[in-house]
Amino acid sequence: MLSEQVYDQVRAAIMRGEVEPGQALKPQELAARYEVSLAVVREALVRLVGEGLAERLTNRGFAVPALADQRWQEIIEARQTVEPAMLRLSVARGDLEWETRVRAAGHRLARTPMYVPDEGSYYSAAWAEAHRLFHRTLLDGCGNTVLLESFDRLWLASELARRWTVHPSYRLPVEDVLAQHEELERAALSRDQEASARLLTDHLAATAAVLTGAEAAGDS
Repeated sequence: MLSEQVYDQVRAAIMRGEVEPGQALKPQELAARYEVSLAVVREALVRLVGEGLAERLTNRGFAVPALADQRWQEIIEARQTVEPAMLRLSVARGDLEWETRVRAAGHRLARTPMYVPDEGSYYSAAWAEAHRLFHRTLLDGCGNTVLLESFDRLWLASELARRWTVHPSYRLPVEDVLAQHEELERAALSRDQEASARLLTDHLAATAAVLTGAEAAGDS
């Protein structure tokens, strides 16, 4: 389906950082680039709006969301509110199959290189997907599709912010990132709801601190 192909390509360009926050997504230009109709492009852009990766501007078409400080703070606040509660539910409700998937996702994350020289200073595409899968798997034991849809949207918004905000000098050490995820996995599989929720809250706070530090340095 043409709209699916255009959606995939524009989405990938946004997530790779090829289209900057606030930059216009012009249907006419995209239609010419991908050799499709305006209707096909608009269908793809409307889907991106639904995911939070594009905004529909009144009488001005579409654009990638601008990364204002308030927007980032709201994203983090939402994640710190929603995800620990989801993890408590997962720990309480997850079955043996969930445990198996969590172990597999944790192993994949631990074995995937976080940085690859050919992909520049941003973490690798393979690690980014392994990271998303690990967090998504931890939470999908909750069994609540509405909450999981909220997670998917918030995750995309976080990744977009992280792509444009975190300078290489503000990376968390790889060993620290691995340790945080391993500890989180152990707590979840030990069925410790409170420890799991606390560790996830701390993990999200560490991510927020990296972005806040990068922003502050950029302002100095």
